[in-house]
Amino acid sequence: MPRIVPAKEWFDSGVRLPHNGMFVFNKFITYPKQDPKNALSFLPGFPVGSYDWARIDALIEEQHPLTRLYVEYIGQGESDKPEDYPYSTFERANLVEAIWKQHHIDSTFIVTFDYSSLVAMELLQRQQERLDKGIKPSTIITKVLFINGGYFTDGHSHPIFTTPLLKTRLGKRSTIRAQTSNYVFNRMLKGMWSKKYQVSEAELAEVRDAMRRRNGMPFLHYAAGFVNEHKANGQRLDLLTIVEKMHPNVLFSIVGSDKDQFEPKQVKLARERLHKYGVDIEIIPGGHMITMEQPQLLADKIVKMANS
Repeated sequence: MPRIVPAKEWFDSGVRLPHNGMFVFNKFITYPKQDPKNALSFLPGFPVGSYDWARIDALIEEQHPLTRLYVEYIGQGESDKPEDYPYSTFERANLVEAIWKQHHIDSTFIVTFDYSSLVAMELLQRQQERLDKGIKPSTIITKVLFINGGYFTDGHSHPIFTTPLLKTRLGKRSTIRAQTSNYVFNRMLKGMWSKKYQVSEAELAEVRDAMRRRNGMPFLHYAAGFVNEHKANGQRLDLLTIVEKMHPNVLFSIVGSDKDQFEPKQVKLARERLHKYGVDIEIIPGGHMITMEQPQLLADKIVKMANS
């Protein structure tokens, strides 16, 4: 198991860039022998953010250096966290496109975790719509790896005491308390790891640091409506429809975990609906926080896809 990467170390190694009158955090790692215009784009999960990728990044850096970009959405990590803000899949997609343009990225392999599956699907739809109109996208998505995400509106099965509760007034009060109470924070987040893994207090301390920055805990309440948003835009944000249109030109792969507490149905539906298109679908051991439980397996998968 790789070392625990301190949240401070993760954020100190990135920058805050201006975006629509605010600032967003991102890390862009390049190498002299690699084309900086062709990068891996890592999109964060809910609720931890870009710190989800810290262990995987350390393994890639040590074993197979690649040009890679880590995006942080408004509301997470070291990005600004306004309360009165239209948090949505679509504004996140706008942010990703803006970051790509800022770094002059021409082509990219997207790696998503958790709710960023929705952002990736929106970005893919935009790409296909531009191509259908004869417009060359400024950034072309060539590959996508989805990890423990939501792909179909009929596949969501979040337990009532998790994301659905966060949308309520009680959920908001709990997030405010979790900003300062380690006990409340741990009660809210500890169930995201599998019981077999037994997440340590040292790991939880770094996750707390990552999420609490700039009074970050209320974001869990403000952004908890992404499942409802998916259902409201299900015809557009449907992975089957997207794969049907794009699979000859975009390589798709999915990884799920066998003890995922939040989206256990999604990977099963993906196997049923996408197998005829040759989508690689794999289930590996672990809970929802598979990026922290199985960093080596995922780093190997990412490197293999990047070099294929």
